[in-house]
Amino acid sequence: MAILPIYETPDPVLRQISSPVEEITPELQTLIDDMFATMYVAPGIGLAAIQVGVPKRLLVIDLQEPESDEEDAEGVKDPRVFINPEILETSDVTVPYNEGCLSVPDQYAEVLRPDRARVRWQERDGTVREEWIEGLLAVCLQHEIDHLNGILFIDHLSRLKRDMIMKKLVKARRDGGAKKAA
Repeated sequence: MAILPIYETPDPVLRQISSPVEEITPELQTLIDDMFATMYVAPGIGLAAIQVGVPKRLLVIDLQEPESDEEDAEGVKDPRVFINPEILETSDVTVPYNEGCLSVPDQYAEVLRPDRARVRWQERDGTVREEWIEGLLAVCLQHEIDHLNGILFIDHLSRLKRDMIMKKLVKARRDGGAKKAA
């Protein structure tokens, strides 16, 4: 498995709208494995293919803590693959969640999202699933599907909050670069 580079805002690749996956191929299976490896190293709980520069409607999620005692033999507790996911319906109830993103590193903000969503997707083996998803999985899935549509979590914020996060990100990059050079 390869660790892939994660694109960070404001890279224009993150604003691309991803194309449907037409066929589940061995190359797609390799990409899925590489995405999980990349997500765990980052570390994160979700990763969309566009975040690693692949504009396909594919995302992976694992809400479990990688350091958990209940890991399986490969160090993965609850990996979920969503191919061509689509939100069919959402609840009217929204919940705040303090979101972060591997493409907006070390920045967090409260975003309101529906607490439940009815979603259709294909599993890794091509099986089509449809179900109501709730809680953190619903929030994470909506966040990752946003990526497939060229939307970042900061797009859900007021202009003022978004600008503050971008300024912090620029400063962190500048300071990080200065530390590396020292």
